[in-house]
Amino acid sequence: MTERDGDRSRVSRRRLLRGGASVLAATSLTAAGASAAAGAAPGLRRSARKAVTVVDVADLGAVGDGRTDDTGAFEIAYSMAAARVTDGVGRVVVQIPAGEFLITRPHALLNGTAPPRPASGLRFSGAGKRMTTLVFRPQDGPGSYLCRNEDVWSNLSFERMEFRSATPGASFFASYSTGQAQDYRFSECEWSGEWEYGLALDGTDTNSEMRWEACRVGGSYRRAFLYSGLTGRGQKLPNDQDQFLNYWFTDMKVEYEWGNFLEFPYGGSIACRGGSYIITGVRPQSTEPYGTTSTFFRFPVGTHHDSVQRFHAQDIRFEVRDPDAVVIDCAWSGGTVHFSDCDDTAFAFKDFSTDVRPHRYTVGPRGPLIRYDSCQLVGRHQYRKAATGGVPAAVVRYDMCLLRSHETRDFAVADGTTGPPGFVRFVDCIGEGDTTAGPPQPASPTTTPPPCLGPGRAPSRSPDGSPAPSPGGPSGPAPAPNPSTAASGGPARSPSPGRPPDPAPVPAPAPSRTTAPSAPGPRARPADGTGCPARE
Repeated sequence: MTERDGDRSRVSRRRLLRGGASVLAATSLTAAGASAAAGAAPGLRRSARKAVTVVDVADLGAVGDGRTDDTGAFEIAYSMAAARVTDGVGRVVVQIPAGEFLITRPHALLNGTAPPRPASGLRFSGAGKRMTTLVFRPQDGPGSYLCRNEDVWSNLSFERMEFRSATPGASFFASYSTGQAQDYRFSECEWSGEWEYGLALDGTDTNSEMRWEACRVGGSYRRAFLYSGLTGRGQKLPNDQDQFLNYWFTDMKVEYEWGNFLEFPYGGSIACRGGSYIITGVRPQSTEPYGTTSTFFRFPVGTHHDSVQRFHAQDIRFEVRDPDAVVIDCAWSGGTVHFSDCDDTAFAFKDFSTDVRPHRYTVGPRGPLIRYDSCQLVGRHQYRKAATGGVPAAVVRYDMCLLRSHETRDFAVADGTTGPPGFVRFVDCIGEGDTTAGPPQPASPTTTPPPCLGPGRAPSRSPDGSPAPSPGGPSGPAPAPNPSTAASGGPARSPSPGRPPDPAPVPAPAPSRTTAPSAPGPRARPADGTGCPARE
């Protein structure tokens, strides 16, 4: 070890010792403050309980140069946060400045196992994405988590930082819950490197109300970025873990190399709104059930409580860059799936795009109900029929969608059948090659006489100045007058330049014994725009 390394080591130890002293001092001050507050006025006691401490890991010895092991400083920061829980509420904000902080031991950022008491409120705040970077490099990857929360913390917040896996197969967060772990929020965070799991959820209840806002999911995932339903705690039946509720992803940039983004074997209620979703590569061939396929939304198990079979994607741009990239693969036996104003046609110009099937479903007697509204879609959509039971009509509906690769009649395909599936409906959709009606024809002019004319009498001109319909109505045109003679038997006059021709008078029929002679009609006058003669 060089002298410089030795100096750095001594400095780090001094800082860590000073950080440890700070923890002891904070603990003693907390106890002393609590004793003093016990005899103080009620207002002072409330003020003491509401105090919040900001702990900067740099003050605890963290260097942030990407080479120095800063694990100890983060462990001290978490210990201080756990020691400052009062009345079940956390009092610490862990501040992480700009820099690249190396962490080599699991659970250093969050170790929610002791004390085993419920606590609400813990916040980790960085300087910004790619400004504050936590590099996780444990000795072994699989089974190593940077954070764990075993039914201790709720109301956790991570903001403005990047998490990078430097050991392939490490994981970011393990969350186990029987009712306490909930209300997680990630704002302006980023993940990179090769992970096994991003967040792995386990337990029998809750693990719910989790939100991601303006985050970037990069790197790659051997299983999934968010995975619900590990069975390490003895849960064997799907409904033992069916309380995975309310996951919101808003304005995301999901741009990772391979793996699954969301995988929910035990159901879920999920909403994704806004952003771009891109899989940039192909999963390496492995013994896992995925083969080389990477899927944004994978829901592989059918039986769940109805309350946790709901998925909604809105205003998202997907890129299907490869036949092994899948948008959704859903085997739910009920619930709802809804895509609204989404577009996966960015690579529709590629030769492979006609044959891709990026949306795949299993449908049965209870659905799921599947709907696409105002979407632009590439390739075909594939439907598998459930092993038992028929499929009701109109389980699947496409409304005002643009199909880039196929006509509506061959866009949806069902295994084991020929022709379009009978349970799929298209409403006002446009498929590639579909023939449409010609341009709309102008509406026929109205034959209702204006108020100035009595029933059965037509105006001399229609409102647009064209000849009016004949009084006989739409059954046929009136007989044309003879242009060679006028009413008096003389030839018709030629119009002078600039003057419209006089209307040709229609000869009056000869009187008969049974009918009276027709009264002479009114003189033709210029129309006033309503079809009525102009007044003198």
